[in-house]
Amino acid sequence: MPLMADALILPYLDMPLQHASPTVLKAMRRPAAAEKVLERPAAWRRICPELVLRSSFVLGFPGESEADSEKLLGSRQEAQLDRVGCFAYSPVAGAAANGLPSPVPEPVKQEGLEGFMAVRAEISRSKLATRVGCRMTVLVDQVLADQVIARSHADTPRMKPMRGSPRSRIRFSAGMAGSASIARLGIRS
Repeated sequence: MPLMADALILPYLDMPLQHASPTVLKAMRRPAAAEKVLERPAAWRRICPELVLRSSFVLGFPGESEADSEKLLGSRQEAQLDRVGCFAYSPVAGAAANGLPSPVPEPVKQEGLEGFMAVRAEISRSKLATRVGCRMTVLVDQVLADQVIARSHADTPRMKPMRGSPRSRIRFSAGMAGSASIARLGIRS
């Protein structure tokens, strides 16, 4: 963290949290200290406020209850992760989870996924709004006649926004398109 705070390495971490319910994490055979995991980002951000945290989650794992799903949504709000991916559990050939009791019905998984992604979009929109007007170093991906598309250290070229989620786009001031590596961030949805 000190190296990130001193700008010696990019302030970006990927934490594969997978879920917030200790019951589901135990069924997944993952570390179940979700409470402590949520304390870490706050401590890290005190050291390095520019830190970008990314994670991925699984909804609808066999045995997941409504309370487990709600715990996941609540933890998502609490952690305020910057970039998040989520997918509905589906059986994989040879996986031990295939034999677990209480599979979650597909409509319940989809409903949970939609709720999760709505929370994701709300948090993303809020976080991106704080970046409007900031100056940052970016990597230019494409120069078009009327705009330049670029990304910051928080973005990856493979990121594909989900339906309804905001996209972060860099808009350059007039005359900056040819040679600028520092830009003003604007948000387009």
